Amino acid sequence: MKKISVSLSGHQTSITLESEFFDALQKLSVRQNRSVASIINEIDSTRPSGRNLSSAIRVWILQQTILRFNNN
Repeated sequence: MKKISVSLSGHQTSITLESEFFDALQKLSVRQNRSVASIINEIDSTRPSGRNLSSAIRVWILQQTILRFNNN
């Protein structure tokens, strides 16, 4: 498990993700030429109410992986 700290809307928060998900998030950020923080901020602003941020990040990673798979 990896714990990362990010600033969301001016407030520091920490997120815990399995190492594999954190590695995937980093790879996707490089591929999209974006910072991990900007991706997390976008996920946070668009996640459904009631879904915690760590779960929303995992779902986003899965969606990105499926999109990439379908485009190949």
